[in-house]
Amino acid sequence: MRDRWIQAGCVAVMVGGMVTGGALVPRLLQKAREQELRYTADPVDGAPPIVALGTAIGALRGIIADYLWIKLQSRKEQGLFYEAMADADLITKLQPRFAEVWGFHGHNMAYNISVLTNTPEERWAWVNAGIDLIRNRGLRYNPNDLGLNKELAFFFAHKLDGVADDAHLHYKREFAREWHFLLGPPPMDTAAREKWLRTIAEAPDTIEELEAKDPDVKRLEEELTRELSPFDRRFGFKLDREFLTNVGRWQSSKISPYAKILGLEKRFQQNDPVYAAFDRVLSRPENAQARERLLAFLRKRVLRDDYNMDPALMADYTRDYGPFDWRHPQSHAFYFSRMGAQTGAERYTDEDDVYKILNNDRMTIQAMQALNHSGLMGVDPFSTDNPTRMHDNRWIKPIERYFRDLYEKHYKVRGAGGDTFIDFHENFMAQAIRQLYRSGDAEGAQEILKHLDELYGRGGLIPSEKYSKPLEDFVRDNTYGEYEMVPDVARTDVYAALQRGLREGLMLGNRKVMDDALKFARELTEYFQSTRYTDFVNKFGERRMADLVGDLRTSVETVFMALLRDQNQPLLDRLVMYNRASDDLKRMAYDGVKDQLAMELSEGPLAGVYRIEEVLPEPPGIEAYRQVQAEIAQRRQKELEAQNRAGAQRK
Repeated sequence: MRDRWIQAGCVAVMVGGMVTGGALVPRLLQKAREQELRYTADPVDGAPPIVALGTAIGALRGIIADYLWIKLQSRKEQGLFYEAMADADLITKLQPRFAEVWGFHGHNMAYNISVLTNTPEERWAWVNAGIDLIRNRGLRYNPNDLGLNKELAFFFAHKLDGVADDAHLHYKREFAREWHFLLGPPPMDTAAREKWLRTIAEAPDTIEELEAKDPDVKRLEEELTRELSPFDRRFGFKLDREFLTNVGRWQSSKISPYAKILGLEKRFQQNDPVYAAFDRVLSRPENAQARERLLAFLRKRVLRDDYNMDPALMADYTRDYGPFDWRHPQSHAFYFSRMGAQTGAERYTDEDDVYKILNNDRMTIQAMQALNHSGLMGVDPFSTDNPTRMHDNRWIKPIERYFRDLYEKHYKVRGAGGDTFIDFHENFMAQAIRQLYRSGDAEGAQEILKHLDELYGRGGLIPSEKYSKPLEDFVRDNTYGEYEMVPDVARTDVYAALQRGLREGLMLGNRKVMDDALKFARELTEYFQSTRYTDFVNKFGERRMADLVGDLRTSVETVFMALLRDQNQPLLDRLVMYNRASDDLKRMAYDGVKDQLAMELSEGPLAGVYRIEEVLPEPPGIEAYRQVQAEIAQRRQKELEAQNRAGAQRK
């Protein structure tokens, strides 16, 4: 009888606890919402069905997750990465708000498993899968988690834009190609780039809204449906990422120099019925406006649904910080680290948590620095060459402004938080002096040198003569030893010198400046490609460092094309540069700039006065040049295939 009373008492306590706990849950959830302690108002909001089951089993779910986490760590230490993936996947289903597991899961795929594969394509598949797991799943369940945003930003900055992975050049090519097809080439001018993104952000949220707003879009959809209906079902008209990518490929083929050199457009028209259908429908002038509105809507939808990115935020960042090119991994590193700071920093209020915010802010400004070094991009998605990555002086002032914000924000952080950014600022601005000087902006370089002298030189806390020397001497001394320590600086100097030389040589007739720039670029390129520090060949047959600089001919072509495309310069000046250039230079640039310059001419004040054939004449020998380039491209493709096969065999 005594035992029954004990059992009854235990049942009563259990029932009382359940009733009391149930009564307190609404108040606890309300308090959590007020204090922003939850990621969403609903603990199972957007979660998979298994989470509802996990919620139903209550505390047992936590016990299971704890057991799996311990087991996962053990398998990680044993190097059993595939087995650890299964445990991590189950934890994310049981505890989708457990952000650390998403980070582990993504890192395991992008870093541990990817390096076990045999080809660059396999590596890229795993790296991309790790990125997508965090970006499109982990952050949807944990949108305000600063650590998860920083982890994702690190993937873009280190794995894709860094040079530590043997396949990093393949990653850069594939990433640039993917985003080129999704968004197309961005406008050159920063304000125009913001407006371009704002158009996407302001597109209707649903296709029904778009059709009601613009009946021509509905008609265009019907035409595409009819044209694509005879094909296999997977090629049917469907507003999704695959369709957007196919349209991007179709558009790119119209302006790609390599597509013209290799005759790809004609080949696609003859052999690809989907491409031919796009030609019949999307290229008609009466469909142009509806096509652009449909693309803006589709880009907004794909960015949100497939990439968990907000085009309005992308436009805001362009307006507030600088000219992001979303084909560059560091633009994405900035996006997610900055978004993490905006949405998640208030969750980290403990004294020790301040270092999480500090490290995330470092990631943000380092992404801006990387964009200054290589953010001016040229991408030909049909080429096997690496994307063009030039320095972009437009980032210098935004970086200094943001430095001031971060310095004030972290000034009182224990452990010299503010001093961290002072070191960054001094080093970056010293590099900016050389960058501006090589580009021909001696006045801007001198202004920064004077500014550094006031802050850290003779006007500093401990006076120094470091910044008191003449500009030319400072540039020379600051360059010494940099190329071995930071090889990317060599590429910046090559491009900056050529930019100044070609502009002043062709526009102002200053032949000496151009000859000096060509000589400097030639000598630096030859040194950089022959030095033992950068001649390492990785397992995939690519040179990890030296390929970033490229040979002199490629550098000259890259810079000349960038100058001709630069809409910050008057069109007439750029046409003068082209016509004063040698035939060799003209042949290098002609196919890559003709379409853009023709469009600018047709929309500007010279429309109707000149025809593009008059102001941008086709250079002599262009057909022979195209043939040579086609042979080089085909040879390069065969070499890459051979390298991949050799790498797989060595593995």
